[in-house]
Amino acid sequence: MNAEGEIYQEGTGRKTSETVAGYLSALAIFMSLVGLAWHPLRLILPSLVIALIASGMGSGKGRLQYAAVLICGACLFFGLTIAVVFTKPLW
Repeated sequence: MNAEGEIYQEGTGRKTSETVAGYLSALAIFMSLVGLAWHPLRLILPSLVIALIASGMGSGKGRLQYAAVLICGACLFFGLTIAVVFTKPLW
C-alpha cells in the first residue's frame, strides 16, 4: 500500500484493481461471444456493462479493457443482425 492508499501486487507493480479489471474484461468478451450464438440481448447487454465497469476500474493504458468494449459493441451489432436475419429470439 502506498501513501495514496492504493494496493499494489508484490513484484508486479500493478494495482489490484487493474488485475480485477482484466478478469472482468475477459469475462465480458466471453459473454459477448456466447451471446452471438444464444439470446443476444440477454448476454451481450450485461457484458457491455461489465466491460464499461472494467474500463473505468483500470488505468488509462488498459488495452484489454478497450478491446472488451469494442468487442462487446461489435457483438451487439452482429448478434442483433444474426437474430433478425435468422428469426431467432432476441430475449
